[in-house]
Amino acid sequence: MLRSASALSLALAFVLSACGGETPPPAAPPPVTSAAPSASAAPSAEPAPSASAAPAEPAKPAGPQSVAKYTGLSEPESVLYDADNDRYLVSNINGKPGDKDNNGFISALAPDGTVTALKWIEAGKNKVKLNAPKGLAIAGGILYAADIDVVRKFDLKTGDPKGSIAIPGSTFLNDLASGPDGKIYVSDSGIKFTDKGVEPTKTDAVYAIEKGKVKTLAKGPDLGGPNGVIMTDKGLVVVTFGSGEVYRIDEKGKKQDVSKPPGGALDGVIALGDSLLVTSWQTASIYKGTLGGTFEVVLADQKSPADIGYDTKRGRLLVPRMQEDTVEAFELK
Repeated sequence: MLRSASALSLALAFVLSACGGETPPPAAPPPVTSAAPSASAAPSAEPAPSASAAPAEPAKPAGPQSVAKYTGLSEPESVLYDADNDRYLVSNINGKPGDKDNNGFISALAPDGTVTALKWIEAGKNKVKLNAPKGLAIAGGILYAADIDVVRKFDLKTGDPKGSIAIPGSTFLNDLASGPDGKIYVSDSGIKFTDKGVEPTKTDAVYAIEKGKVKTLAKGPDLGGPNGVIMTDKGLVVVTFGSGEVYRIDEKGKKQDVSKPPGGALDGVIALGDSLLVTSWQTASIYKGTLGGTFEVVLADQKSPADIGYDTKRGRLLVPRMQEDTVEAFELK
């Protein structure tokens, strides 16, 4: 990776060692098939079955197909579909994920594969302050961006800054989600980056923002390093980078319907009906499953898959690959 590769690699190593995780061994090579016998080879003891003896196996359905790829980004962490303006908005850390360097920016991408505005919102321009933006959410014509220990607000149409909301006691705000009632939900992964590497701060938490006021929904290291959040009809769902869990938070702030996909270091999450799509840095995969149920790979070979989005108009999965500085759109079948 570029500037933040070492920091993120340290983060991944830290959470995997802390939780006892191990990187899965490489897949075993496919079995070697023998070459076809020569014409002089001895005939088999039994006659070969006729062509009609066994029906051919049906073809397996194709997986998600790539339809657009965007390059030239800088540590893209989150991609969000802006339905009102039919575009993809992408947060770019553009530096170290924990540094208050006022160097971040937000890009605007067109569904046809073009980058319409690489730095649509840029730190240091138009009175914008933006350090290391991560999760994005939209509510009431406002674009919200998680930025270390504050949530920034921007006019969705113009990109003009509209103030910020401090989250007291937070150390690493990560993802955002909007609810149907206009509330904004934000996760704190409870880590910090130091000269010694990544250290836990035990500030793990999930907050709700309503009319500018912050309310703590759940707090404590047992949350496992909350990362991705999404509001569903079953409640607020959280995926964790530290413990590799998927769960929902009930009205008392307790974890319910806990499950663990095969891969850890979970980052992004979206909901499609009753199903959830979850990204794993550990296995470079995207899993599909249900809350409290099992998960299986739906898309592999996705290095550093961060906070995914979903194009509701075209049925596309939007994948930011943070260490590759790219975003790719896949058509879901």
